[in-house]
Amino acid sequence: MKTGWIPCPTWQRWMLAGMVALTCHSLAWAADAAVLRVGDQRQANRGILEASGLLKNLPYRIEWSDFPAAQPLGEALNAGAIDIGGLGDAPFIFALAAGAKAHVVSVSQVQSDGLAIVANVNSPVTDVASLKGRRIATTRGSIGHFLVLVALQKAGLKSSDVQLVFLNPSDAKAALSTGAVDAWSTWDPYVAIAQLHDHDKVIVNAVGLKDSYTYQAATDDAIAHKRALLADFLQRLAQAQRWALTHADQVAQAQARITGLPKEVLIFVYTRARLHPVAMDAKVIQAQQHTADVYANGGVITQHLEVSSSFDTSFILK
Repeated sequence: MKTGWIPCPTWQRWMLAGMVALTCHSLAWAADAAVLRVGDQRQANRGILEASGLLKNLPYRIEWSDFPAAQPLGEALNAGAIDIGGLGDAPFIFALAAGAKAHVVSVSQVQSDGLAIVANVNSPVTDVASLKGRRIATTRGSIGHFLVLVALQKAGLKSSDVQLVFLNPSDAKAALSTGAVDAWSTWDPYVAIAQLHDHDKVIVNAVGLKDSYTYQAATDDAIAHKRALLADFLQRLAQAQRWALTHADQVAQAQARITGLPKEVLIFVYTRARLHPVAMDAKVIQAQQHTADVYANGGVITQHLEVSSSFDTSFILK
């Protein structure tokens, strides 16, 4: 009796190939589902999580991507290159206007004095009114950009009364130090570095001009397919933020090790920030609508946005 290969009918071969392909796809999807791709700015959230020990015993792997500012982080969200990322309320509006398919999944509040317009110590600029006709560096769509608009408005000026120069933070810092611009509207840790290391002066900060919120925003795809990972990450981050309120020195030490920023700058940042999780309530949504309206009125975005639908309240933090 002969033994050997027995040809399969064509339909059986196609079915077998399909089963193999489906199995490989399922394994690849399972591996990807066990990875959470997290966007961060200057390792701020990673520093808090590492210092608090809350990155230990993760049931999944975090793939960190670090950004110098919120705009490129928002672009990464828009492209689906990250699953979740931390950014301010103003740059999230900018990302939404660009078509990002993402929702806010958690909100934290931070004190407003870490957002400021700074100038060289010997500059003749002393207040917002004296910025008229001058060059102000900021990052387009950032909370710094928002601060310029509302500060000018309060001083009775229009955005056309100044020359906005859109630069990333490192280029803006260099432009201010060389006199290529007259002022720089930015946020911590850049404000803290300007104050403590460069001895720049604060022309105005956001106190009284802006309720400062930071968001964790997740892509719709991640919300649909990585919900358990997102929920765990958000819970750990909220717990780490609460812990950091009384452990600024340890957080600064951890982040200094990660970023290379001076520890004294980071202690200053975390001590004044008082970063803590808050409820995603009507006050938060109203503040975000105001931000969207300021951007629309200022021509930063080209359409009016109703922001309430961009909040996902299904992630409950303990």
